[in-house]
Amino acid sequence: MLNKSEAWLIVGLGNPGREYERTRHNCGFRAIDLLAESLGCKIDRLKFQGLYTQTTYKGVKLFLLKPQTYMNLSGRSVLQLSAYFNIPPQRIIVLFDDISLEPGRLRIRAEGSAGGHNGIKSIIQEVGSQAFPRVKIGVGGKPDPDAELADWVLGGFSPRDAKAMAFSLKNAGEAALMIMEKGVPETANQFNGLKP
Repeated sequence: MLNKSEAWLIVGLGNPGREYERTRHNCGFRAIDLLAESLGCKIDRLKFQGLYTQTTYKGVKLFLLKPQTYMNLSGRSVLQLSAYFNIPPQRIIVLFDDISLEPGRLRIRAEGSAGGHNGIKSIIQEVGSQAFPRVKIGVGGKPDPDAELADWVLGGFSPRDAKAMAFSLKNAGEAALMIMEKGVPETANQFNGLKP
């Protein structure tokens, strides 16, 4: 499946700034940091309105990106890097938080709408396509339907949920690499049903 002449981009979504580090909305950042660690690199180059690094995976050129635009404008950073290195949407994998899944769960998708996620909405708008693979990282839904969604996603995890998240954050990066190698259907079969 891997073609050594084709570069890939894995994007982790989140908000820059220490106050957001451990929030539900920053699961994409945390997952991609763990992935970088496992690949022996650091995401520390500042360009394309983001922090990025270039590495290789099984001989294939791979870029890891953390947009620094704040969540709602993530697509600007994704577009700049992908356009510069000529990476089509089909080879852009996005890791992000999903409130419709419980903590510890992942859902792998080949494409789709934004589903109310502003970061994904921005990427679709800027890149001009919904056809990019994504790894949704469950963070749990609001306990109170009347609560503000922004307050919920910018809040932190309970100790029990934090433990479940450690499992899924590690798996999210592994799932992204498997998408590169084996495609979305096989990756979805392996990861969509996993529970901590």
